[in-house]
Amino acid sequence: MNRLYKYAVLFIASIILGFAFNLFLLPHEVLTGGVTGLAMVFGLLSPINTGIWLVILNIPILIIGWMKLGKEFIWNSIFSVFVTSISMQYIPVFKVTEDALLSAVFGGVIAGVSIGLIIRFYGSTGGFDIIGLVLTKKRDIPLGGLIFALNSVVVFISGFIFSWELALYTMASIYITGIVIDRVHTRHIKLNLMVVTDRGEELKSELIKNLIRGITVMDGQGAYSNTERKVLYTVISRYELAIVKPLITNVDPTAFVSVSETVEVIGNFRR
Repeated sequence: MNRLYKYAVLFIASIILGFAFNLFLLPHEVLTGGVTGLAMVFGLLSPINTGIWLVILNIPILIIGWMKLGKEFIWNSIFSVFVTSISMQYIPVFKVTEDALLSAVFGGVIAGVSIGLIIRFYGSTGGFDIIGLVLTKKRDIPLGGLIFALNSVVVFISGFIFSWELALYTMASIYITGIVIDRVHTRHIKLNLMVVTDRGEELKSELIKNLIRGITVMDGQGAYSNTERKVLYTVISRYELAIVKPLITNVDPTAFVSVSETVEVIGNFRR
């Protein structure tokens, strides 16, 4: 059921991404960033066709993704790209509005939500998405901002070849897309988790069993009741909070839990 749910989300998000392209971005000829945009530039500057450049540039990126992110991620990415490509064949290219800036904004928002969901369910739309995910495994960098930076370089180069007006519209669109991606994909956000409980050993065992995290256990004492309790402290990712909350409730429904966002983690933290 989990696998079916994951592929259902990837399928729907990929189709929505096709709508973002065909109804908002493509009708106004908003430039393409990422590997596709790079392939367009190389296709114009060399006798080799853009489609061939697209394959050539994506091969090493897919190999890196396979090595660093796993084959499941690559298959999910291929599935997502395939669904998006097929949907774009059937969705008519139609101008929802004549205002190019408005299309760039709404296209960026819809694309950001779609790409954020695809990445959240362990897939990608190929190209710089994969490079961005590999880099964020090494550093706690917001993925949307990193994708925007990588795409901006390509759009800036495209501006010299195509049109600066379209390049600026594209820059606005991918900036908005990057912001929305970071609102949906929140793996880079780290949380401090502190639990005060009467069932310290049992809760510690459950957390270690379900999380790949180190846990610090301290002795605590209630100021009013003088009751001895255990205080468990760890740092988790934003995604892991969905696992931790029901787990704590099941072990100790009366536990005191404090969750706060951390600014930076230095040391041995598995990303």
